[in-house]
Amino acid sequence: MFTLVRSRARRVALALSAVAAVAFGTTTMTSATAAPAPLKQGPTSVAYVEVNNNSMLNVGKYTLANGGGNVFDVAVIFAANINYDTGTKAAYLSFNENVQRVLDNAATEIRPLQQKGIKVVLSVLGNHQGAGFANFPSQQAASAFAKQLSDTVTKYGLDGIDFDDEYAEYGNNGTGQPNDSSFVHLVTALRANMPDKIISLYNIGPAATRLSYGGVDVSSKFDYAWNPYYGSWQVPGIALPKSKLSPAAVEIGRTSQSTAADLARRTVSEGYGVYLTYNLDGADRTADVSAFTRELYGSDAVYTP
Repeated sequence: MFTLVRSRARRVALALSAVAAVAFGTTTMTSATAAPAPLKQGPTSVAYVEVNNNSMLNVGKYTLANGGGNVFDVAVIFAANINYDTGTKAAYLSFNENVQRVLDNAATEIRPLQQKGIKVVLSVLGNHQGAGFANFPSQQAASAFAKQLSDTVTKYGLDGIDFDDEYAEYGNNGTGQPNDSSFVHLVTALRANMPDKIISLYNIGPAATRLSYGGVDVSSKFDYAWNPYYGSWQVPGIALPKSKLSPAAVEIGRTSQSTAADLARRTVSEGYGVYLTYNLDGADRTADVSAFTRELYGSDAVYTP
């Protein structure tokens, strides 16, 4: 049995307590025009980066020895927060200083990845304040938060939003408990706002189990869903084709290379289309990355500082 590793430790969420609210101005940063990346055959590889400690640019430093394609196809900025304003009794999108720095410096932190053909999405995480994706009290409230998300994607030229329903601590600050309609309203509104952008689901928390309400099932509105438990194999419980699912999840540098290889081999043999990695740092992780690229793409990885 694989050891379940949840190293998105509580320290990560607590580090997000110093936050800055999103200020929506009139300036819009357009995403860079991507140069055609060398083609590769195989699953989509995803890399979460904890920007409190590491640079998003690390994602673009790995290519395949055979053909030169990018190892990683999607880079996830981890993480913005859903916070709660006790005065207005409303949820709002917030960034700590490190996330804000990445967004403000999109020209040097995000565009270089997009120019290589790597999609850059923003993960949104609870922050112990009672606000979460699963307890919006009305469709109007859910839609208002969806607009904050899509406005952020537009403003900073991002490629989408990732939902991670952890650390909300539903009920804090007098907030409600999870309800069945909240996440359905939120995802429906967000998809309407950004029909051509990525919406992904880190398959954990109350929101992940509340995908249907009033005859509406939002499963098909997601581009990807993945297993949240590193070092393990778990098929996300969402009605998406295998091509959009990652039952494999590894933490680079902590999940053993043999386990990473086994999970990659199983991804290919069972026909799944996504392979999730977490915590790519600034060290040369060629050996760790090659362990899964050999199985996914038939090639070692090359690291270029």
